[in-house]
Amino acid sequence: MQLRSRLSTFRMESTLGYILILPALTWLVLLVAYPFFLAIYFALSDAVIGYPTKFVGLKNYRELFTDEIFHRTVRNSFIFTISAIFFKTVIGLSLALLLNKDLKFKRLIRGSVLLPWVVPTALSTLGWLWMYDSLFSVFTWTINWFIKLQFLKWFGFTPLQIAKLMIKLGLQPLEINWLGDPTLAMISVIIVNVWRGTPFFAITLLAGLISISREYYEAAEVDGAGAPSKFWHITLPMLKPVLAVVLLFSTVFTFAEFNIVFVLTGGGPMNSTHLFGTLTNMFAFTNLQLGKGAAVSLFMFPILVTVVLVQLRYIRKEL
Repeated sequence: MQLRSRLSTFRMESTLGYILILPALTWLVLLVAYPFFLAIYFALSDAVIGYPTKFVGLKNYRELFTDEIFHRTVRNSFIFTISAIFFKTVIGLSLALLLNKDLKFKRLIRGSVLLPWVVPTALSTLGWLWMYDSLFSVFTWTINWFIKLQFLKWFGFTPLQIAKLMIKLGLQPLEINWLGDPTLAMISVIIVNVWRGTPFFAITLLAGLISISREYYEAAEVDGAGAPSKFWHITLPMLKPVLAVVLLFSTVFTFAEFNIVFVLTGGGPMNSTHLFGTLTNMFAFTNLQLGKGAAVSLFMFPILVTVVLVQLRYIRKEL
């Protein structure tokens, strides 16, 4: 009787466990599994909005591999991700080290650092769109002002004399089309992504810095270690697990970036700043080619899985 009672209790607990996880499982199936398998179906079909759909196998991928825009998108995605991750890591770590110091209004500064990451992406990117404006760019104005300032320092000219000299020589203030030049446009979107993503690195790494015991630094100081030595032999090794997790999340988010490029350039000029997200949008929602759009979006999947597996393996070793 006692064995039967235990078996009955175990079965009830098992059934209750399945019932409790059922809502979460249903949510995952509806929002993750179903869209994923639907995307696979579209990628293997010639789905075009308004027309019957039929299975075409790998035809979409064969066409993509011969598409120059797709080739450029692949290059852009890796350049964009590697460049942005590098600068976010360097700036974020530097900012975290600074915020870990005893500063006045430390809490206020730490909260302010989060603002770029908290503000909605599309809203903050609209501000950058104004700053990159070809006619009223604050960056172009600053560069022109700096050039005039150097003339004032080097030759003792007044602003009026500089203006008259430029008119006589036929010189005009610099007009930089930040989003109209392919190279400048790519640099511009990378800058905005770095600006937005750096707070995530800074605050997360700051949490890791705070968790490092002061005893390590005190022992190093007794041995005569300087600031560079303490950073390379204490701070960086102790931060490696946290840094690896931050890099994992940031790599996934950066590689799948859409909002910044869509708002600033829409993939232009001349398709020079397309990433996988914006190219998917162009095929699926502008050209109405759902099949090609799904094929582009799924092309990211094995790349991201590989990156995640490699980084997770490294994190397990560190832990």
